[in-house]
Amino acid sequence: MKRSIVSIDEEKCNGCGLCIPNCAEGAIKIINGKAKLVDERFCDGLGACLGHCPQDAITITERDAPDFDEAAVKMHLKPKTDEKKVEKSLPCGCPGSMAMDFRGDTKAHAGATARQNSELRQWPVQLTLVSPEASYFKDSELLVAADCVPFAYPNFHSDFLAGKSVIIGCPKLDDSDFYVDKLTELLKKNNIKSITLVNMEVPCCFGLQRIVEEAVARSGKVLPIRQTVITIRGEKQ
Repeated sequence: MKRSIVSIDEEKCNGCGLCIPNCAEGAIKIINGKAKLVDERFCDGLGACLGHCPQDAITITERDAPDFDEAAVKMHLKPKTDEKKVEKSLPCGCPGSMAMDFRGDTKAHAGATARQNSELRQWPVQLTLVSPEASYFKDSELLVAADCVPFAYPNFHSDFLAGKSVIIGCPKLDDSDFYVDKLTELLKKNNIKSITLVNMEVPCCFGLQRIVEEAVARSGKVLPIRQTVITIRGEKQ
């Protein structure tokens, strides 16, 4: 039967992920660098995601589609903490993947300082690998950083890492659903005092913001989140 349902123009979509947190049913996911409707049964056709696409890639159309299935949505949104998924999304068409060469650009190396001491106080740091029950998370201030940030921002240790426990991840290449589940568990099991979120300026990297906000909401905690965006030239935005 025909009904109203989301339609995504993949030619316009740049994979920024801003539509995802505005779909309460979890019907949209970034796959191979593009927003995809993962199951037509999950889309209620109300269009809550429409105003959050900077590329105007999402519309509501009338077409043949199965009925919206609320029970299927509940199963889809049920935490999957017992599953260790390894699905990877490959960079494809994202403006944040555009090659740039800074060699010979003196601005890229301006402000270089003497060697800093490491502020790292734990191992591992990758969200997939850390244990939510690790002692270094107890009563800590948590730093959540995109993988590329420490390479782009020269004062990462002194400005962000000092005095904090840390987890890193890539919202484009890694499994975002698994990240949400893992971070939710970490927040529930520890008295985290605050979250510092640092991500790159490229659109897909803002998926890390969605992951943090969703995990905090699921944990039932009320936590201050301080976000800083780093440009690809290594500056605070």
